[in-house]
Amino acid sequence: MDRGTPTTPAARSNGGNGRRTAPHNGRTSLAPHPDRLLPPETGQRAIARRLYDSVRDLPLISPHGHVDPRLLAEDQPFPDPASLLVTPDHYVTRLLHAHGVSLPELGLRDQDGTEPAAPREVWRAFCSHWHLFLGTASRQWLESELHEVLGVEVQPSAETADELFDELTARLGEPAYRPRALYESFNIAVLATTDDPADDLRHHRALAEDPTWSGRVVPTFRPDRYLDATGSGWVRSLDHLAAVSGIDTGDYAGLVRALETRREFFREHGATATDHSAPDARMAFLPEQEASRLFDAVRAGTADEQEAGLLSRQLLGEMARMSSEDGMVMALHTGSRRNHHPETLRRFGPDTGHDIPLQAEFTQALQPMLERFGTHPRFQTVLFTLDETVFSRELAPLAGFYPSVYLGAPWWFLDAPRAMQRFRDAVTETAGFHRNAGFIDDTRGFCSIPARHDTARRVDAAHLSGLVAEHVLSESDAAQVIRDLNERQPRIAFGL
Repeated sequence: MDRGTPTTPAARSNGGNGRRTAPHNGRTSLAPHPDRLLPPETGQRAIARRLYDSVRDLPLISPHGHVDPRLLAEDQPFPDPASLLVTPDHYVTRLLHAHGVSLPELGLRDQDGTEPAAPREVWRAFCSHWHLFLGTASRQWLESELHEVLGVEVQPSAETADELFDELTARLGEPAYRPRALYESFNIAVLATTDDPADDLRHHRALAEDPTWSGRVVPTFRPDRYLDATGSGWVRSLDHLAAVSGIDTGDYAGLVRALETRREFFREHGATATDHSAPDARMAFLPEQEASRLFDAVRAGTADEQEAGLLSRQLLGEMARMSSEDGMVMALHTGSRRNHHPETLRRFGPDTGHDIPLQAEFTQALQPMLERFGTHPRFQTVLFTLDETVFSRELAPLAGFYPSVYLGAPWWFLDAPRAMQRFRDAVTETAGFHRNAGFIDDTRGFCSIPARHDTARRVDAAHLSGLVAEHVLSESDAAQVIRDLNERQPRIAFGL
């Protein structure tokens, strides 16, 4: 059964159905099954197919992610498959590391002086351990990227590694596989990046001023390093912000003014949202005199850890207050123990695969913020968690009352088909479908964007088909819901 007409170069070269014939010489085909993630029961699967077909070719809205805007501004070819798919992807490197493959073998630079492996050697390590990804969400994304975006026909393996490396390196040099061409082939309607408040946004500006570019790429204000007063580099970060903003950040009021000024700069460049990563969702709303005293003590190095944590929560509360005034959506990602392994952090830096989820609590933590802004006409927040036990107990009831609260999609370790299904089961009966922000791919892997969105569309089609088969929803209602989840909800939730 045809599922529409994919627009990626690999799909077009195969006559538009996204599938290829089995490779020769007895090697295993990489082609994903066209009914993957759809229900096994025949009648329900037919409903799911129709629902999926109705949205599979809709434009992709990516309101939160980590793609570097330089990629599209400079539009340089990707150098090789290892640099594109392996080294920068901590979903890939962390699992291989767990099986004894060192991070330098995967291309990461070691501060102790161990040279990273060459891209071909990285690719060989990845291909020879391909079987280790069986059953993981990463395997599904990688299969889709390799086959449907990059045109690979055979499974990676030790035997096929060099052949695939040469094939893909040559293909990535073709015009159809440069970043801007892929952006268009992915049918992306809007792509939000994640940017430091001190960033000059030159790449966003270059895209906006380029008459040959018709895509929409918007920045997102990510001020974590300036809010986390517990960090060892906090004072240096404030000095950097002062140099960029032209506002003295030597006192509390100055830091607040500098952040407000930079938020306005981001809004002028198209930003609609801020993004925050914090250990938990607690915020403080202290009198300015007390906040100033705390700030002075932390900056002088005389405050204890508890006081530094309180100042961090106060600064996060200031972000909520600013959102109620300038209308920027406040996306809140909490519940991760960052950099769990100190030695890996020292040698390889952050975002190298050793962040681990924590237990979360929202009801009490958010009450002070929601008391102030939960019904404010200009305030809006999108809540993400790594603790699925709070889906039905806390997040759905909060979103089911407060007009300012939207539920973020299952994120990071929960960004997987079974977890997505559990999320729908947990929140829908309390909050419905329309207190949800739709799908957020949250990826650094540019070529994984269509794969991740396709997975979410398949999972939602499967979930909704069950409700239709049980006569909870009509099929026409289900078709409208799945369209809303892909078109309406991300635009509303993120102010797009």
